[in-house]
Amino acid sequence: MATGAYKARRDYPSLPATSRLSPHLHFGEISPRSIWHALGERDDAGAETFRSELGWREHGINLVDQMPDYGDRNGRPTFDDFGWRSGPEADRDFTAWTRGRTGYPIVDAGMRQLWNMGWMHNRVRMVTASFLVKHLLIDWRRGERWFWDTLLDADLASNAMNWQYVAGTGVDAPVFSRIMSPLLQSERFAMGDYVRAYVPELAHLSDTEIVAAHGQDARVPKYPPPLVGHEAARARALAAWEALRG
Repeated sequence: MATGAYKARRDYPSLPATSRLSPHLHFGEISPRSIWHALGERDDAGAETFRSELGWREHGINLVDQMPDYGDRNGRPTFDDFGWRSGPEADRDFTAWTRGRTGYPIVDAGMRQLWNMGWMHNRVRMVTASFLVKHLLIDWRRGERWFWDTLLDADLASNAMNWQYVAGTGVDAPVFSRIMSPLLQSERFAMGDYVRAYVPELAHLSDTEIVAAHGQDARVPKYPPPLVGHEAARARALAAWEALRG
């Protein structure tokens, strides 16, 4: 197995730099043990990162073994009282998220890739999940179930663990106030080509214009305005977090 620049390139969705092994692991076509031994004695950064990803997957399995309902309940019970949005407006926003119509190019590209391919790049999975939970303030379980229904590699343990990690509700998750910025993620990981591949309405825009469109009106025919501005969404999420803590 060639690891090469895996560590340096794996977070760039425009590059073919991930293994695409997750569906095969899920369906048992290859085992984690086989992959581990295929790496041999390599000690480069790419191999070490690959091993850590296998370890993270096994960690999720252990979580679900200890807490079989981890996909349905908060790992941190304090979040049982969190002020998630509900009702018609939240339902409308959730539907827009599932269809890749949020007005945030990287979020929309990821959700459209998921619907078209049954797979999404890992970095974009985190961005789209964070957007649903933090920007739209919608219960992580709704997103977890959507991924379960649409991902070819929808592994019970990995799906529950990763959603709770992003949401801040998991037993080993960072605090809720860690809010990912789609704009910064798009810029940092050079996602322009990725967006152009899945959001044809924006295919004529430059990388700079695509980044600038996050949380703003891109003023492109047939492309929706943002559901919520980044700063307004951040303020709303932090207010809900403070209300829970207070």
